[in-house]
Amino acid sequence: MDTPKRTWIKAILWNLLGLVMMSLVGALATGSFALGGLMALVNGAVGFVMYILHERFWAGIAWGRL
Repeated sequence: MDTPKRTWIKAILWNLLGLVMMSLVGALATGSFALGGLMALVNGAVGFVMYILHERFWAGIAWGRL
């Protein structure tokens, strides 16, 4: 089972990668790096919270573990 600290580190790194990708996609879709960046920040914040909740939920389920 992952420790809470490991879960936080994984979430931060995953969200940094997502932030960069979403910024590029948002900028390409809107033609504005400012709007693309804002879209990425909102998406990143929501995704970060959902990832933590998802990981902690599954950490408490024994199904599928050896």
